[in-house]
Amino acid sequence: MPRRAPPAGAQKSQVPFTLSSHLRDKLERKPIMRYATFALLLAATSVASAADKVIGGPFVVNATSRSATVVWVVQSDEVTAKSQDGSETHTAGALHAESVTLTGLKAGTAYNYAVPGKESLKGTFKTPPRGGTPSFEFVVYGDTRTRHDVHRTVVAAIEKYAHPDFLLHTGDLVENGGDPSLWPIFFDIEGELLRTCALYPALGNHERHARDYGDFMQAPPYYSFDWGSAHFSILDSDIGTAAATDAAKQAYWKEQREWLEADLKKNQGSLFRFVAAHHPPMTAVSSRQGDNRHMTELMPMLEQYHVTAALFGHDHNYQHYLKNGIHYVVTGGGGAPLYDVKMPPADITVKVMSTENFVRIRIEGDRATAQAFKPDGTTIDEFTFQGKAGQ
Repeated sequence: MPRRAPPAGAQKSQVPFTLSSHLRDKLERKPIMRYATFALLLAATSVASAADKVIGGPFVVNATSRSATVVWVVQSDEVTAKSQDGSETHTAGALHAESVTLTGLKAGTAYNYAVPGKESLKGTFKTPPRGGTPSFEFVVYGDTRTRHDVHRTVVAAIEKYAHPDFLLHTGDLVENGGDPSLWPIFFDIEGELLRTCALYPALGNHERHARDYGDFMQAPPYYSFDWGSAHFSILDSDIGTAAATDAAKQAYWKEQREWLEADLKKNQGSLFRFVAAHHPPMTAVSSRQGDNRHMTELMPMLEQYHVTAALFGHDHNYQHYLKNGIHYVVTGGGGAPLYDVKMPPADITVKVMSTENFVRIRIEGDRATAQAFKPDGTTIDEFTFQGKAGQ
């Protein structure tokens, strides 16, 4: 995964993994997807002690055709503060991530993983296929930060109506990324889903560039990755909390714009080019007209480099626009309170609806089908688009 800087957070053990010749010969006979099962071999310092409590994971991030990082989040202690008059009590855990990076993996392979002696620490993931035109499926969703009962229904719907090879979260995983009391709720709701495939997150404004986000997600603020015939550029659109001064914020955004242009230019050979971020460049929300000008100003670049679709959150509803050949999709219906869709942009609006939602995208060869769902399985919107290498 190309990166701007090494991810923040816990140190990761490097565990090379090589198939035995017997197993490799057996797997090579499978025509499409190879499967392997293995155990994570961890140094004693990497395994949670008996006193520690696992509150999140395991889940896989940073999956490439040759490597993947398995993460779980541990609570090592707890602090309780009470007001002297007894009217308030606040409790929060001391959290940190444990992680292992597996290397020497094979592209287009499904893996089962487990930590010996830790029954709860097991799951599955796939490595991205390298090049070609393989079929695959992914889910895009976001703004899961509040209304936890609703968040739970959205996750249940993803599990029922989709079979993703990976998840793309458009940000605002929790209401405050720096509040350790909120992450256990997120992982409790998402736990079973996260065990089944890799996660690629985007920073939301509610993550607030908090240290816990970097530690748990093991991801830099912006990055890119490939999955088969598709290239994904993930942006950090929350420049408001990215730095202390306006000058530093603008310098950070300039650096990111330059990185995005270079990344898109380099990957014109991909059939599909997706850009994802938290803040959308346009909106139907009446109180947010004209917001996110830094994102609106990116649209000519997206057109110049033939982006297929751009995927966003932030607005708690569903929005789909088509402008100059690019599909712009807002899927911020993961649980946060819904927003109106009273002012959709003229001429480019395909569909807007104030509802909880997620989007499933299936790619088969050079054709992609996107379908937006309500939690009850009702289809909100469905459209197809063709993949094409840039000019």
